[in-house]
Amino acid sequence: MASQQNRSKAEFELRAVQFSRLTRRGILLGLSLPQLIVLAIGVLSVVGALYAGGGVLLAWTAPVWVVCAVLAWTPIGGRKLIEWVPVTVRWLLRTSARQTVFRMRVVKPRPAGTLALPGDAAALREWEDPETGAAMIHDPHAQTLTAIVAVSHPAFVLLDPGEQERRVATWGRVLATACRSGRIARLQICERTLPDGGSGLVEWWRRHGQDDESWTSTVYRELIDRAGPAGERHATTISVALDMRAAARQIRTSGGGIKGAAAVLRQEMTTLTTALRAAELAVTGWLTPPEVAVILRAAYDPAAAASLERHGDIGRSLATAGPVAVTETWDRLRSDSAHHAVLWISEWPRSQVYPGFLAPVLLSSGIQRAFSLICTPIRSDQAARDIRKKKTELISDAAQRQKMGQIEDASQTAEYGDVLQQEADLTAGHGVLRFTGLISISAPTVEELDTAVAAIEQAAIQASCETRRLVGQQAQAFTVAALPLCRTV
Repeated sequence: MASQQNRSKAEFELRAVQFSRLTRRGILLGLSLPQLIVLAIGVLSVVGALYAGGGVLLAWTAPVWVVCAVLAWTPIGGRKLIEWVPVTVRWLLRTSARQTVFRMRVVKPRPAGTLALPGDAAALREWEDPETGAAMIHDPHAQTLTAIVAVSHPAFVLLDPGEQERRVATWGRVLATACRSGRIARLQICERTLPDGGSGLVEWWRRHGQDDESWTSTVYRELIDRAGPAGERHATTISVALDMRAAARQIRTSGGGIKGAAAVLRQEMTTLTTALRAAELAVTGWLTPPEVAVILRAAYDPAAAASLERHGDIGRSLATAGPVAVTETWDRLRSDSAHHAVLWISEWPRSQVYPGFLAPVLLSSGIQRAFSLICTPIRSDQAARDIRKKKTELISDAAQRQKMGQIEDASQTAEYGDVLQQEADLTAGHGVLRFTGLISISAPTVEELDTAVAAIEQAAIQASCETRRLVGQQAQAFTVAALPLCRTV
């Protein structure tokens, strides 16, 4: 009896998890390709000066090899100085070409079937599935077709440990389904905080209230109008992107083109819906074009979110759901009625943590933000090749450091242990997923935005995560973090 009790207790005990470290390996001895290039230039300048003219020429070439050494070894903001060069050059080119400023052309309408989004998202096309009515977003450059489903769930932190462990296991089966498919480019879980427009109160009053123009009904109606937009609610969506290149044969079998891709995507939608229901996630339904339009409009214009929710007949067209004006700066974004900043979770917890460790970030109140977790499935054969390559590079680097008399670093040993664990998991039949976490924060003013960003950074520290602001690419990062379109940055 005691053994059975201990076994049942172990089955329902909440287990800790651990993430792999962000790889920081380079081509040679931990040096990246840009570092090796500038160091090679510096070494060649020194050797050439010594052979050609000795110390005098070495002094003349000092600016070259000193600059190369500074570029290769000086860290700024978590990166070496040479790694900032392509980011800065790209930003200067975009600024000179005025690609950081977007203004909607009111007189000249957008082409039919396109989304009114700025930047590289302007190429996205919309397709309404005639069978399910779902909105499918086609990315012609990435060759993906995306559908979005709304889900609801109970508060995870309020569940008992046994129920939390069971839900974690069932969610793992959902991710395993995506890994085994072979046709899914990526999944995106987007959790957003929105001002409660009071649609629930309005719907309740419409069904149960008696609006007879009496004093009582008038007071109730005024209270609902005032109290509705004062709240805050959370909305969760899961986006699935079909890899049209990987599913080319199935698409041709289904008729080819967007219609064939939509037929293949419907199969993945059915599989995902079944897996979500098995995980006890309530599937509200696949979002229609009007519902997607409201999400896009509310992301760029948060001040209109409550009105769009309360009035179901406005702002429901994808052709006009984009922003009117967008201005991008180095470290933030300004859209119609808000300022935005995007943070990247550069380091997940290095120590063991329990599921629900992101609660300080997700449950932060009074901050309008969108948290996006992008899951990219890796094919088993590709994952095996990557693991073998990593093992070879780590062993080679260790041998090279031993020849040079360098001391082995604990972080390098831990990274090698992560690779061995990934190899063991892959051998056991588990899928491999690459996770990317982004947090988009919005506020009416710059001062409020800075305060909200500082609060989220502190919440991330409590969650044992490290965040970095994606400078020089805020516009592209915002479309990935705040919009459930299953894109990458």
